[in-house]
Amino acid sequence: MQVIRPVGREAAAKKYDILSAMMAHALAGDQHRQRLILRLMALITTRYNWQRNELATGQREIARLWCVDERTVKRDMARLRGLGWVQVKRAGARGRVSVLGLDLERIMLDTRPEWSHIGEDFVARVGQGPQPAESTVVPFRRPDPVPGDGVWPAICDRLAAEDPALCDAWFRALREAGIAEGRLTLIAPSRFHATYVRTHLLGRLKIAARRHDGSIADVVIDTL
Repeated sequence: MQVIRPVGREAAAKKYDILSAMMAHALAGDQHRQRLILRLMALITTRYNWQRNELATGQREIARLWCVDERTVKRDMARLRGLGWVQVKRAGARGRVSVLGLDLERIMLDTRPEWSHIGEDFVARVGQGPQPAESTVVPFRRPDPVPGDGVWPAICDRLAAEDPALCDAWFRALREAGIAEGRLTLIAPSRFHATYVRTHLLGRLKIAARRHDGSIADVVIDTL
């Protein structure tokens, strides 16, 4: 999948594409999804710094914009962080609010099933083009199927649905070593493989694991 970067000469059009994808995703869901995404879109259009990927607005100001109380703001921002759409870049300190960022790749992955509702021209424009480096890597041989025990096969299926080539290249070779105290440990076939997944793909892996099993708080990549 092409990762949209809202920079350069076509930045304005790319911003509209991201917002359009969010809109289509919201409209295809229930009232709770619609309300949550509408609130995030309100923050993006009024307070989000696209160039720096920063959102620095206090809960009181957000509550006023959303016409809700601060308790609702805390709840919905926690939901957005749980989805992986919003991330904490710098935690708030005394007298300063937290600085948040958006994971645009995660947003586009989650909204992709609804792109066709916008139109085939949108799918062609957003879904094609130069691929990120990690999804162009082709393994020397196709990995063996993931064993059927534990939670990892189901998590791997989620990752394959998002990006089959990326899953074949980097995720299917991982093996589950067990879960302890909310931490899922996966074994990589080599040190290089483990380092690459930790550096480039761990965020996507953690989100898939948490969405499959909410008790998984962390994922560790190790080697034999």
